[in-house]
Amino acid sequence: MYEPLVPARLAYDTAGVPWSAAYGDLYHSAEGGPGQARHVFLRGSRLPERWQGRERFVILETGFGTGLNFLATWAAWRADPQACRRLHYIACEKHPFRGEDLAILHAAWPEFADLAAELRAAWPTLVPGFHRLELAGGHLVLSLLFGDAGRQLAKLRAGVDAFYLDGFAPDRNPDMWSPALLDRLGQLANWGASLATWSVALPVREQLQAAGFRCDPAPGYGRKKSMLVGRHVVDRPSQPAPQRRAIVLGAGVAGCTLSEHLASRGWQVTLVERRPGPAMEASGNLAGIVMPRVARDDGIAARLSRACYLYGLRYWQRPAAQAAGARLDACGVMQFARSDAQEAGMRRSVAELALPDEFIHYLDRDAAQAWLGYAAPAGGWLFPQGGWANPPSLCRAALALADGQLETLFGRTVAGIERAGQDWRVLGDDGACLATAPVLVLANGVDAVRLPQAAHLPIQRVRGQVTLVPEGHIPPLKAAICRDGYATPAVDGLHAVGASYDLDDDTRPRAECDVDNMQRLAGLLPGVALDPAGFASRVGFRPVAPDRLPIAGALPDWPTLPDSTSARLADLPRQDGLYGLLGYASRGLVWAGLLAELLACQLEGEPLPLEADLIDAVDPARFALRAIRKRRA
Repeated sequence: MYEPLVPARLAYDTAGVPWSAAYGDLYHSAEGGPGQARHVFLRGSRLPERWQGRERFVILETGFGTGLNFLATWAAWRADPQACRRLHYIACEKHPFRGEDLAILHAAWPEFADLAAELRAAWPTLVPGFHRLELAGGHLVLSLLFGDAGRQLAKLRAGVDAFYLDGFAPDRNPDMWSPALLDRLGQLANWGASLATWSVALPVREQLQAAGFRCDPAPGYGRKKSMLVGRHVVDRPSQPAPQRRAIVLGAGVAGCTLSEHLASRGWQVTLVERRPGPAMEASGNLAGIVMPRVARDDGIAARLSRACYLYGLRYWQRPAAQAAGARLDACGVMQFARSDAQEAGMRRSVAELALPDEFIHYLDRDAAQAWLGYAAPAGGWLFPQGGWANPPSLCRAALALADGQLETLFGRTVAGIERAGQDWRVLGDDGACLATAPVLVLANGVDAVRLPQAAHLPIQRVRGQVTLVPEGHIPPLKAAICRDGYATPAVDGLHAVGASYDLDDDTRPRAECDVDNMQRLAGLLPGVALDPAGFASRVGFRPVAPDRLPIAGALPDWPTLPDSTSARLADLPRQDGLYGLLGYASRGLVWAGLLAELLACQLEGEPLPLEADLIDAVDPARFALRAIRKRRA
């Protein structure tokens, strides 16, 4: 059930300590917030000692609040020359502060000024769900879980090394200390995980012990005489360290983006592409629109799209990507309604979802015309943070950032793949082995289903033709616009207008498709009628799954599937070391960044960046599960 996010209100008690009117409690001790953070949570968790010399360490905080515990932890991690290479910090927050309020709160702690500024610069749009922020050059990963802590933690897939229990007092916010939530912490704990909290309430201690934590009192902070520390004592199997070698097939936006995500974690990647360079198939278009899906019920597709869209904006606009040449212009996207009824529904959806204006707002026709500066065909949705991107530049930037960990094999046709011992072998059309590695990722679009190991994936090849309209033939576009078709502002002197949706394999541009695109353009720009004769155009092929969702994860082992309608995704056998990033259809610019992060985290054993139901929604084995149930029915 969808619940709009309600931001926290900035308030103080009579002594000037940040105060929550909603819960009637302080955000930190009156004796000093940074001191409490260091004593209760860092010292109580035996940090920095426990993260020293490790590749990765994971902390989970039950209430992010002002971010004080996070800033104190970041400062200690940065100051420690023996700190883990990669620190994951996961935090729940039902009522996050707005960025401007955080700036006021953070001014009280000048010792964290530079860290707080970096946090606020990356602070996400306040919408429900998981938000992954990459700080300190990507070595510090902050995952913010916005919404009810119990529901969010139920969807988290992670192994945690240290827990900070810092919700408001149990008598003020009992949901934060419920038996179900504390039991969930035990399920997320790695063996030996630490726990620290200022609360010593007996019910809390008893429930933590029932969840597998051995708890003991410890000296408290300030006027509080005692606090609680604990250690998880239930044995858990440890994951073997990955070998960090992978082959990626396909140098489109999916394969290039994954290559950069793996390389940043120290993987050696071999990228194999049949064309002579990157982004020469569907990812070779001049420009595509970057915008989310929105639905009144905020279902799976809308939530997944929102998470990927917001992550992608941060990912492609980060300084390193911009320096490497990634071109993404957040000029805004205006999505016009196709009918009066749809426009009324769009207006109601914005009101009911109560999403912030910086994410989406409704404009009627007059407001849309005033904002755009030319006649609008209807009202609709404005996505102020959206815009257009140049896919080839994103691919080249990702490969540049992966340099040093990446081998590219361009102009190599893959005739087959085979498992040989612990490795996958990629075979060329002459039968010679092109590359070997324990992990193989199919990111080669519709070509993937030509391989027997992926032939059961129901991916359809959909032809799309884009027409390139020279600048000056239409009014200057302030933003990207879309309805039945789309048009971008001029990019290198050309507007991208599209796109056709054809079920054939013709690779040559067709005049009738250009005419259709001009009709779509006329529906976006009333009064504009263009003859496309002489305009250039480009054909690409979209890989589309039946449910219109992307495919990301381990491929199922079709011959060994169980014959049981009670089977779950987690039960289905997989082909060892074989993964897919496929089915991006016409939204590759939205899906690419976060789904590459998802797969990289799965391969590394890191906390996953999406809710469990969204991960299941893109799992390649979902089609196998449906086939099992259909067969039994």
